[in-house]
Amino acid sequence: MDSLITAAARALAAGDPLGALNRVALREDAAALALRGIAMAQLGDLPRAKALLRGAARAFGPREAVARARCVVAEAEVALASRDLNWPPAALAAARRTLEAHDDHHNAGHARLLEVRRLLLIGRLDDAERLLTEAAPMTLPPPLHAAQALIVAGIAMRRVRTQAAREALAMAASAAQRAGIAALSAEVESAAQLLAAPAARLIARGVERPLLLDEVEALLASPALIVDACRYVVRAKATSIELARRPVLFVLARALAQAWPGDTPRDALIERAFRISHADDTHRARLRVEIGRLRALIEPLARIDATQRGFALTPRAAQEVAVLARPVEEKHAALLAFLADGESWSSSALAIALGASQRTVQRALDALAAAGKAQSFGHGRARRWTTPPVPGFATTLLLPAPLPGD
Repeated sequence: MDSLITAAARALAAGDPLGALNRVALREDAAALALRGIAMAQLGDLPRAKALLRGAARAFGPREAVARARCVVAEAEVALASRDLNWPPAALAAARRTLEAHDDHHNAGHARLLEVRRLLLIGRLDDAERLLTEAAPMTLPPPLHAAQALIVAGIAMRRVRTQAAREALAMAASAAQRAGIAALSAEVESAAQLLAAPAARLIARGVERPLLLDEVEALLASPALIVDACRYVVRAKATSIELARRPVLFVLARALAQAWPGDTPRDALIERAFRISHADDTHRARLRVEIGRLRALIEPLARIDATQRGFALTPRAAQEVAVLARPVEEKHAALLAFLADGESWSSSALAIALGASQRTVQRALDALAAAGKAQSFGHGRARRWTTPPVPGFATTLLLPAPLPGD
């Protein structure tokens, strides 16, 4: 490898893309194309970066398997940064195996971290943890150490393990400082801000207040009966009853929990659960059926008693009843939570992340755009959607995956 390529590579490792381009901007050999692609990615020109990296992969000969695999890893990182979740993960896994077979452990570790980041982004926490723990112990350079710690922190925050998240973020900050890369330090700081922002709302005894993530953790560890409107479950201590696929029953459970220790009128339950303003006998009959189904499901945790004007929730062991809700609730809130990360998303990537059809997501995006809550740029397959981050708005930390439809 010649001196210019070596110097450009060192500049990129130090987070100096302009210094790297000064050395290889006019060269068209495979190594220079790869370095130019990485430099353009660091500068934010992701389409140009992707084209250069693909050109570099084609330019490397069949005997240069390691160099081609490194190009695939770099292209996967660009795809992840541009939220191109349709980029084939199997290609990244194959590149990682190639690098491991040739003892390029650092780049193989980078490829594994990219795989884990993609799984974390789409909410597959179990798979992300498994892949992360399968990696052989090794000493990572500071940038990769920071990236790994950020992933560990992200998993811990979504598992609502606040102390573990803080420890991982401290490790990430230390590693980013050693790396001396400003963009990496900014990413760590952005992740740390999530711990200081409201993650949910508590609704209990007619009072609402925002909760930080550590307060959510304390609530979940308490003996209270909790109707979790972030993950659509009813829980108390170690018992959890999922209602994500029973939206009508969940609406009823939440209405009863919010009225506790009082009762909820029948007409109010009908209006909330069935979205009907004027109830008749058929609606009241349907309400009795749905209340019976809910009563059977949550029987281990609470009773539902009929009152003169409606129904009341009575916990069996808990002394308190609380509703855990998103910081802001509105139609398409889950979609806005993903857009609020400040990145540009394609409708297909959002469909993968949400576990919904692309057409459903597109209709929701059109509705948000008409309301001025989202904006797009580009056309056709290059169209991307974004919205500026809104202080206090919903985050993805407590969202399940796949998400139930809004």
